[in-house]
Amino acid sequence: MKDTRLLAVWCPDWPVVAACTATGTSQHVPVAVVDGNEVVSTSAVARAEGVRNAMRRRIAESTCPELVTFEHDPQRDARCFEPVAEAVEELAPGIEVVHAGLVAVPARGPVGYFGSADRAAERIVDHIATRTGAEAQVGVADSLFAATKAAHRNVIVPPGRTAEFLRPLGVHELAAPELVDLLRRLGLKTLGAFADVPENAVTSRFGGPAMRQHRLARGLPERPLDKRRPAPELAVQETFDDPISRIDAAAFAAKLLSERLHENLAARSLACTRLGIHALTENGEELHRVWRAAEPLTPRGIADRVRWQLDGWLTRERLTSGIRTLTLDPVEVVDGTALQLGLWGHDDERAVRALLHVQGLLGPDGVLTPVIDGGRGPREQVKLVPWGDERTPGRNPDHPWPGRLTRAPATLADDPAGLEDASGGDIGVTGRLELTARPKSLTVNGKRREISAWAGPWPVDERWWAPDPHRAARIQVQADDQAFLLIRRDGKWFLEGVYD
Repeated sequence: MKDTRLLAVWCPDWPVVAACTATGTSQHVPVAVVDGNEVVSTSAVARAEGVRNAMRRRIAESTCPELVTFEHDPQRDARCFEPVAEAVEELAPGIEVVHAGLVAVPARGPVGYFGSADRAAERIVDHIATRTGAEAQVGVADSLFAATKAAHRNVIVPPGRTAEFLRPLGVHELAAPELVDLLRRLGLKTLGAFADVPENAVTSRFGGPAMRQHRLARGLPERPLDKRRPAPELAVQETFDDPISRIDAAAFAAKLLSERLHENLAARSLACTRLGIHALTENGEELHRVWRAAEPLTPRGIADRVRWQLDGWLTRERLTSGIRTLTLDPVEVVDGTALQLGLWGHDDERAVRALLHVQGLLGPDGVLTPVIDGGRGPREQVKLVPWGDERTPGRNPDHPWPGRLTRAPATLADDPAGLEDASGGDIGVTGRLELTARPKSLTVNGKRREISAWAGPWPVDERWWAPDPHRAARIQVQADDQAFLLIRRDGKWFLEGVYD
């Protein structure tokens, strides 16, 4: 039987460590990394002051006034992690980067070379500290999920006892928030309790994604081990006339080559779960790294990992020349149906190519995609990002937004409007939030409509702490079997949106 035991090397609080390393900030001060105004990583000093993950930035800063915050930057994390990955590879060849801060390697090699798992873990941790100054922990188990959890606890799990190790752990260890919430409501609070549920019951009740989490809870790999062996022609390669030495050029090359690889895989109904990245420099230096992914990689996922890896290589001091040849090799592939279909279903890839072509003609900002954002008004609740960029909100939409519309209009506008009474006079809003008259008609773009119903007004009171607070009022009206959202500001009515 094939030995599937894995050794995982984990660097605690890596986003904080990377931010401090990149900026020269001392790790002996309270530090937090925030993403969308939410804390995603903290230093030990910050945790001692009461700062926790998932806190809002404002609450974290009020809890610890000395807190130093940095914005989440996956590329920075990957760039700073490359020396750590190299240090591990010097003692345990064949590593795979799971994400910045975590690498995995088959345990058989280092355990056999150093004589035991404990001795291998000790040597690897000492070597990382000597080479990079970073702290690391090692875990060994029969699956990547279990090895990662073991590394979090600095534990070597004996062979065949992975399921026993996982049993008492809470279901929050699964990276599936909705499933975790459901399991807790069902009274299944530990991985052992979830593992005891029959597999067919999990599949029929919760679906495929929950079945994969169920396999993790049982100490099994997320997917069965009978992976397809990738055909050699799936790999894509590009030789550059001008060697790549700048990060912006690397990002452009990563995007183009990633699209080619994904097209090759999609043509065969395959998707990549382990990506090999090979580079050859102008001076003949050979570079190689494998990235492992829990889920099949999308074109964006491939491009991100290639960009992060190139950034790490190009910023190394001992790299003497630019990258002449870049090769992407799908080390492991699975059935492409594992990728969820997008907006256009099976025509998704053709639509992606069309959008990339348009973007090439008009520039990055020529094709924009909407992202649900945090905010109170309808325009604030949508953020437009260039096609291909990371679709992350600027402000967390799940945070409380007092006064936020429960249902935003389908069509946004910002046109002057008129709200008139029976005599045709303008209707205002009093200081008590009451209309000065009964609405009779609505005029937008010169067209007058009879109003059949209305709701409001509601206050819009923002920046109340500033010398020039923004005060306005919104009202919804129904006219000619259509609903409209109006806002009154500076003594005038404006159309904010139209409901379908």
